[in-house]
Amino acid sequence: MSAIVQRIHNHAREMIVIRDPQTGEDVGALPEAVPLHVRKAVNAARAALQGWAATLPAERGASLRVAARALAEAAPELARMNNRETGRPVDEALAGIAAGVSTLEQYAELGPVHRGHSLRGNPLASDYTIAEPRGVAVVLTPWNDPVAVACGLIGAALVTGNTVVHKPSERCPHLGAMLGEILGAAFPPDVLISLTGGSGVGALLTEQTGVDVVAHVGSSAAGARIARASNLTGAHVIRENGGNDPLVVDDDVDPVWAAEQAAVGAFSNSGQICTAVERIYVHRAIAGPFCAALESQARRRNLDGNLAPLVDVRMREMVHRQVADALESGARAVEGGSVPAGPGAYYPATVLLDCTADMDIMTEETFGPVAPVQVVDSFDEGLRLAAGGRYGLAATVLTGRIAHAQQAIAALPVGTVKINEVFGGAPGGAAQPRGDSGHGFGYGPELLDEFTRVKVVHLAAPPPASTAVAAAAADVVEADAVERREAW
Repeated sequence: MSAIVQRIHNHAREMIVIRDPQTGEDVGALPEAVPLHVRKAVNAARAALQGWAATLPAERGASLRVAARALAEAAPELARMNNRETGRPVDEALAGIAAGVSTLEQYAELGPVHRGHSLRGNPLASDYTIAEPRGVAVVLTPWNDPVAVACGLIGAALVTGNTVVHKPSERCPHLGAMLGEILGAAFPPDVLISLTGGSGVGALLTEQTGVDVVAHVGSSAAGARIARASNLTGAHVIRENGGNDPLVVDDDVDPVWAAEQAAVGAFSNSGQICTAVERIYVHRAIAGPFCAALESQARRRNLDGNLAPLVDVRMREMVHRQVADALESGARAVEGGSVPAGPGAYYPATVLLDCTADMDIMTEETFGPVAPVQVVDSFDEGLRLAAGGRYGLAATVLTGRIAHAQQAIAALPVGTVKINEVFGGAPGGAAQPRGDSGHGFGYGPELLDEFTRVKVVHLAAPPPASTAVAAAAADVVEADAVERREAW
């Protein structure tokens, strides 16, 4: 445990209390950092910056490999804590940790070969760019995939020579503290510092400490506050925030397969994924069989009893508020749609039909296992509705027509367009979210660019001395030599 974290444990005034969303039982409590400790953490990271930035890139990469091995060894313990704090099934938590290990390993390789560019100028001079670390980075990470996201942002920041102050979500503080201890041991003191706390600690880190870069994955409201603060602090901001991702279903696809895709997109991780399917536009020609198959998919998940709870009761209340509002506005719940009895924060897989474009369930992020469906009369209408709204994270289109696929790619104002696979994608496909969904590259090789600044270098040789100047210089040298001999 670092000295700063130890002081937080010794002097904290407020505690973060976590309850298991599966049982309602207490998981434990951790202290919240106070303003003094926040400032000390940033100052310590600032003091460690010069030495870490001067460390050879290959050595920084080697430290990431050490961190990756330590993370892999601690995976079972971390997965159990992930399950207890957020309700995420252990096998899914292990998959997220494995993704974190892989990400650290990838950045360990990419960091040392992250380079500038040679420029075309005078052939007798050298012109090139250098990538330098931005400085102290604040990394604010979410609870829904806490290890994988943290490893991506922390790994990219550290391998490019920044130091990091990491604040994990207050919904999984024990997991965040464990992760900080495991990863931090692979680096010199104060290169990576983890702080526990809620929105107040996040606000202090992003608004009052003079850090150089802020990387945030979380809600759009928090991201907007960070973006506003950066106008005053000058910090570079990278943020991936909320989404209201649409799914457009064309009339020429198999409705049962399309319903399976919709269910995977809407119900995976109980809908608690930034790129979850949040609104569905299905062509009227296949709406009947599609909706029946989607209802069946939801019912099967509810009967199986394998759907994990939401992260806490507060999140469940937010999800059900949107569902209840839709029902009051004319939507029909053909499956789910009510808060179950019993302990924990469970919410059923829910299918809402007869939804309209003005309902909050179709315009706002829900972050729960809800599939709201609006029937459309044409592909063009579905695409137009999908392109609307204030978010711009991702979108999926199911169609057998290449012309419609190309039309969707051109028309959808989002960072990622997926055709015929809701969670498809190749490694390294970094995207830039748009609108209220964020700004900048949040992963992939381009994330290294986000954590560095470019310096342009022009290196030219001095001109040769002229004959007259050279002769005068020789005379001065000779006169000086004669004077020294005479004096001797």
